[in-house]
Amino acid sequence: MKRSPKKHVSCSMLPGACRTRLATWNGHRMAYTRAQSQRLFERAQQSLAGGVGSSVRLAEQPGPLYFERGEGARLYDADGNEYIDYILGQGPLLLGHNPRVVLDAVRQQLEQLIMSAGEHRLEIELSERLQRIIPCCERARYNNSGSEAVQMALRLARAFTGRQKFIKFEGHFHGWPDSVAVSAAPAPEEMGPREAPAALPGGEGIARNVLDNVLVLPWNDLSSVERTLKAQGGQIAALISEPIMFNAGGCRPQPGYLAGLRELCTHYGVVLIFDEVISGFRVALGGAQELYGVTPDLATFAKGIAAGFPLSALAGRREILDLAARGRVAYAGTYNTHPVVMAAANAATDYLEHQRESLYPQLCAQGERLRAGLKAIAERRGVPALVDAVGPVVQLSFSRRDVLRDYRDYLDRDVEMGRRFTAALAERGVRVTLRGTWYISAAHTEADIEETLDRAEAALDSL
Repeated sequence: MKRSPKKHVSCSMLPGACRTRLATWNGHRMAYTRAQSQRLFERAQQSLAGGVGSSVRLAEQPGPLYFERGEGARLYDADGNEYIDYILGQGPLLLGHNPRVVLDAVRQQLEQLIMSAGEHRLEIELSERLQRIIPCCERARYNNSGSEAVQMALRLARAFTGRQKFIKFEGHFHGWPDSVAVSAAPAPEEMGPREAPAALPGGEGIARNVLDNVLVLPWNDLSSVERTLKAQGGQIAALISEPIMFNAGGCRPQPGYLAGLRELCTHYGVVLIFDEVISGFRVALGGAQELYGVTPDLATFAKGIAAGFPLSALAGRREILDLAARGRVAYAGTYNTHPVVMAAANAATDYLEHQRESLYPQLCAQGERLRAGLKAIAERRGVPALVDAVGPVVQLSFSRRDVLRDYRDYLDRDVEMGRRFTAALAERGVRVTLRGTWYISAAHTEADIEETLDRAEAALDSL
């Protein structure tokens, strides 16, 4: 059934926040231009390598866009186009754009202290909060990006165990450094057999000797992990895994899989690392480890911790992290625990902690509302689509599969259909990732979801 046109609705982002006005939508294509973004992109290519700050943005459909402001669940580009935003900075904006509670804390900190190369109270307060809400957190340390946190987790695991190798899974993304840029998005013709994936560098320039210490395994296959640990356990320092494959279709762990990893790692003395850069603070306040009841030895966090400010956290067992405290493991950084960033993180996590009883059910309900609506639209039009949601993260793949088990299942989808749908959504004021991930924030309302579904229906009809 076709939804009725929506009236203008006002909605609040967070207590004390600005109000966002929803645009009227009548199912027709909105006036849309990219002329200014295109001019800026052409100008950028004369000075900025590739014309973008991150190469991933070159793949954006219908092309790199230049944004000027955000408010709540809305984003506005240089051409004046308004978008309901489901990219949310690739995940960090769990509270939406410019949440007042964070802006106030940042402004106050800017007036007091920007930087000192010393310690401050905010880093203690955040660490104490993480101890309360993250199951594995006995101690914490901080960096500026998820990639850095992953590197430190692996370095600490090697120091703790005295071993060199680590296990990662095919299709799992753990950042851009050489040591982990392996088989994150391998080409089908190079992957090798499913039961024994090839360890492939993620591009040119990656040192080939890093492949000597990386063992790539298929995900959701506990027997392959057991065989590998039985054969090489004495050489393996760590096993790192996204607890949910949000970087490749949102594949969930099979029942008992994460618990099985925990048991095997304990048995063979291998450090279990959860990469919770996306899942942390999002699928539950304590991340996927809270959701699934499986506690790793170490866990990395980034997106979701500081409302869009650059911060990552490494949390875990005291005896492992204390190796850095005792100076055995180098762990330093000029910008680590930057006061302004820590002020943002404290404000964001304090809000999440105190609103958890109402906020997380709301986020999950919005995720299910969007999932069910997108699935219904595809079914009415006879378009094969797999639509799943884990909390406030919705994943849409144009696939005939009923469930995704691993990266190779994720590859079995209509990529071109996904590109066209993403571009058609953008032209109708809905911004989603090219891989079909939709992030929902605390600022998205029921009215936003309904508006989105109307536009998604029109976008699909246009293809």
